[in-house]
Amino acid sequence: MTAADRAGTPPHAEQDRARRAVEAVWRIESPRLIAGLTRLVLDIGVAEELAQDALVAALEQWPRDGVPRNPGAWLMTTAKRRGIDLIRRNETLARKVALLGHELETAQGAAAFEEPGSGPEGDIEDDLLRLVFVACHPVLSREARLALTLRLLGGLTTDEVARAFLVAEPTVAQRIVRAKRTLAKEKVPFEVPQGDELAGRLASVLEVVYLIFNEGYSATAGDDWMRPGLCEDALRLARVLQGLMPAEPEVHGLAALLEVQASRSAARTKDGVPVTLLEQDRRRWDQLLIRRGFAALARADAAARARGAAPGPYALQAAIAACHAQAVRAADTDWARIAGLYRALAATAPSPVVELNRAVAVGMAEGPAAGLALVDALAAGGALEGYHLLPSVRGDLLARLGRTAEAREEFVRAAGLTRNGAERALLLGRAAASGG
Repeated sequence: MTAADRAGTPPHAEQDRARRAVEAVWRIESPRLIAGLTRLVLDIGVAEELAQDALVAALEQWPRDGVPRNPGAWLMTTAKRRGIDLIRRNETLARKVALLGHELETAQGAAAFEEPGSGPEGDIEDDLLRLVFVACHPVLSREARLALTLRLLGGLTTDEVARAFLVAEPTVAQRIVRAKRTLAKEKVPFEVPQGDELAGRLASVLEVVYLIFNEGYSATAGDDWMRPGLCEDALRLARVLQGLMPAEPEVHGLAALLEVQASRSAARTKDGVPVTLLEQDRRRWDQLLIRRGFAALARADAAARARGAAPGPYALQAAIAACHAQAVRAADTDWARIAGLYRALAATAPSPVVELNRAVAVGMAEGPAAGLALVDALAAGGALEGYHLLPSVRGDLLARLGRTAEAREEFVRAAGLTRNGAERALLLGRAAASGG
């Protein structure tokens, strides 16, 4: 927008418009910006500082000069210039000054950002993929990977990350600082791993995206049943990975799972009160997201067949979600198929939580007594002690068997174990409804 275009616009309105533009551009472009800068300076911490400096410059200049035609390229150019200034202050890096100065002066430098694929060292999407693998490097703790991924790839501020996971802001800030120091200390290369290492590192990347989505879909603690912003960030990251790694079956499997799960978001609450899967109004499920999920699941199956491989854990979970999405009514759900898919999932990625979910499916397919037998075996094993969904599932099965007094006890016990206020209210409501 030119000065003439802005004539007559109140200054505060123009400033607000520019600020909103900066925030929107930052959320979208910051991952690519930090990725491109990391390739140049080979340090995530320095790259993020340069990107933040460019953001500050945008907040100062855009309200005065207007939002540029290509905001992302403006930020990249500004950050590169500041990078050159930084390097010039260090005489030992004089060679990089010439390299960066030459790149900034040539047309290819801007084209590499605006038109992926034209850069001399690979396109910006390659840089973004490298950044994904660095941020999710196994040398970092799970908590650090989550915080760093949301900061660098989700475009969230430290305060936003802290609020998302109900952690003190200084704690999150320390995690991010330590993560950057660890990556620098361990000299983690800015590259995509190859061969066998890729499989192990990819698993870490997918786990981080999966955990981010799950925290948004069913918040661990606090008063909110969901945190939709986290779901949206995870879904966006999954879609980015699809574009970056189209031959990886589990990348599509994860995207399929998140698309279908996200399709239920609007139906998961009513007037602020949680609604269970079987009670949801399926007309409120987002059919576009369901179609996207089915398409991603088809790509996952095709990619797996091309490798002669069986479906992976995320593809199997996506297939389970697809079964629910295909049922027009809860009564139409193919629980026998879901139980079989959980059996396959347990063989591929065994865990007590998977077995608990299989018990739910068996309880629906074969009757509550069959499900209860599996749950009781799990309880006897002790692996899920303290996990609130174990007594919750057991209470549901007992209620269906008419053992209401026992069901009430289980629901009360589950309510005492959960840290989420909305879920606690739901469980106590079920306990009250059980009577006994």
